[in-house]
Amino acid sequence: MNLTTRSLGLLTLSAGVLFVSGRNPRGTVHAQTAEHSSATSSGETAQSKIARAMSAGPTDVAKSARIVDTDGRGTVILREGNNGFTCMPGNPRVTGDPPMCADAVAMQWSADFKAHKPRPTNTGPGIIYMLAGATQRSDTDPYDTSSQPIPIGPHWMIIWPFDPKTTGLPTTHKPTGAYIMWAGSPYAHLHVMGRP
Repeated sequence: MNLTTRSLGLLTLSAGVLFVSGRNPRGTVHAQTAEHSSATSSGETAQSKIARAMSAGPTDVAKSARIVDTDGRGTVILREGNNGFTCMPGNPRVTGDPPMCADAVAMQWSADFKAHKPRPTNTGPGIIYMLAGATQRSDTDPYDTSSQPIPIGPHWMIIWPFDPKTTGLPTTHKPTGAYIMWAGSPYAHLHVMGRP
């Protein structure tokens, strides 16, 4: 078995274990996220925000996840959870602020990203679901704020520093399958199109 085949097999097994076992550190946040904002509509109900947040994750994850949003003063807990995942409704009017569900490790990765730390501090892989789709600006530059928005269909991500040279995975966006987003940066991660 060659190194590429072995690496892809290990990657697939790791992703499956993370997804099936439900053992995930709590977290989430897709790199190009703006601050999650409850300012989507001043009249929007908590129930509609919860529904939008839950649309981002697999049903088995979202139904027991903590649901949070933010307002001008900080984090607002819309619903407590008990499975280690946090889901957020995002703001459909803001590029890079999609609904998402993440485990704790991915949440730490996201906090590091937002703080512009030179590299993420997570010591294990995390997972982020964006099954309601998203918009982003770049597959290559994590901090791009000026390119035209790119609509992305349902996808999920394994937050770990994947290297295209050792995995053999592509680094360009694909409508199906997997690729390494932000390759060459400390925030490179596996981007998997479709639903798990």
